[in-house]
Order: sequence, then C-alpha cells, then structure tokens
Amino acid sequence: MTDKTMNTVDSSPVDATKRTLLKGGVAAAVITLAPGITLRTVEAAVTGPATQAKRWGMLIDATAPEGVWDLAVEACKAEQGWGSDHNKSGKANAATDPQWIRKVSIKNPKTGAKASLPVMCQHCANPPCVDVCPTGASMKREDGIVLVDKHICIGCRYCMMACPYSARSFVHEPVEMQKPHMPRGKGTVEGCTMCVHRVDKGQQPACVEALNKAGSDAIMFGDLNDPKSDISRAVSKYVTQRIRADLGVEPGVHYRGI
Repeated sequence: MTDKTMNTVDSSPVDATKRTLLKGGVAAAVITLAPGITLRTVEAAVTGPATQAKRWGMLIDATAPEGVWDLAVEACKAEQGWGSDHNKSGKANAATDPQWIRKVSIKNPKTGAKASLPVMCQHCANPPCVDVCPTGASMKREDGIVLVDKHICIGCRYCMMACPYSARSFVHEPVEMQKPHMPRGKGTVEGCTMCVHRVDKGQQPACVEALNKAGSDAIMFGDLNDPKSDISRAVSKYVTQRIRADLGVEPGVHYRGI
C-alpha cells in the first residue's frame, strides 16, 4: 500500500468520526455506507474520558424531611428501570427485588434521636467489591464511580458479600422493559451507578435532579477534588460523616446530621 493510499483511507469519513469519538467530543455525523444506506453515530460523552482529576461524590443531609428520600428512590427506579421485577408467581418480592437505593431509619439507643437517610453504593476509593471479583466485572473508574460490567459478571455474588453497605442486588428473575442506557439481566449483580450515563453528559444523577425539582438540596452531587465546587465547599463547612469510615474504604458519599 502506497503512502497516497494510506492517506486516502485515514481521511475517510468513518475514520474521522472515530477520531472525534475517541477525543471525547460530541459527534452526530451521518456516514454514507452505500447508496440509500446511512449510519448515524451515537453522541459521545461531553465530559471526555474519566480521569483521576475528578472525584465524583455526594453529600446527603440526613436532617431533611423523610419524604424526600421516597422521591429519590422513585426517581432512581424510573431512571434505571428497576423496582418492577417479579418472581415466578407474578408478585413483587421485597426479599429478592433489586434495591439500588433504599431508605434506612436509624435511632440512637442512648438518646432516642431518630433519622432517616438513603443508602446506596458508596462508590469507595478502595472498594472491597472490586478486590474480590474474580472476573473484573466489578470495577472502579478513574473518577471514583464504581460499576458492574454485566457482560462479564458471572453472578458469583462475592461482591455482595464483601460490600459493607449491602448496596448490591442480584437479579433473580428475567427482566423486561429495560432502559437503553442500563441493560439488566438475570443472574447478574447490579447497584447504583451514580447515573454515570447522565454524569458523562454533564448532568446530575436522577435522584439529585428529582429533589432539586421539588425544591430540596438534600442530596448534593459534584467533584470532591475541586475546592471551588459546591460539594467541596459544603464538606468543608459542615461536620460530615461517612458510614463505616473505620473500614478505610474511603466512601465517596458523605452524610451530615447522623
């Protein structure tokens, strides 16, 4: 192949579009494959590839009215397509149905003080679920978001046993009405993705957006590495806690008021 031929191939519309996608820019080109046949490229993430420069996290205000957590749970269900799974009898089973985010009530046995808060994947910097996974399906992105690759998850559930927050669920039954951005399948493990498909487009997680629309800032999302971000300023201003901080897993989710 001559240099001239190589240049011709490299400058083709398909290769040019590939380069645009790899750079992390927005691409919405239409490629002609043959007369009458076109291929429309998928929009690329606007934020580019995940890097350690960012550390996505959440700050949850446990002093907020209890009802806001119901909004957060319902928003997560609607966005990710879980919560309507049923067993063979056709009925929902609270013991086996997935719970990506759940409302937990706590009580101080000495003072009697009570609080309600949401618990989901804590997106740890040192996630135990990743350490025990035999296939690499459990993984942590460079920006701190912990995910499960459903293509290589074998359903061993080691990650569920290793998670100190009981934040992962096993899919026991076939699922329908899946979301295009969140494929789900029987025999795999799943959990909160921090709405990575939205974050990569510069948007807020669904639970945060739902609360904001309701006039609540009980869940704050942002870059913990950016000292100028709202979440970093809030973490610096308020006394916050992380659940089981003594384990040294460095959760990305902070709480105040517990």
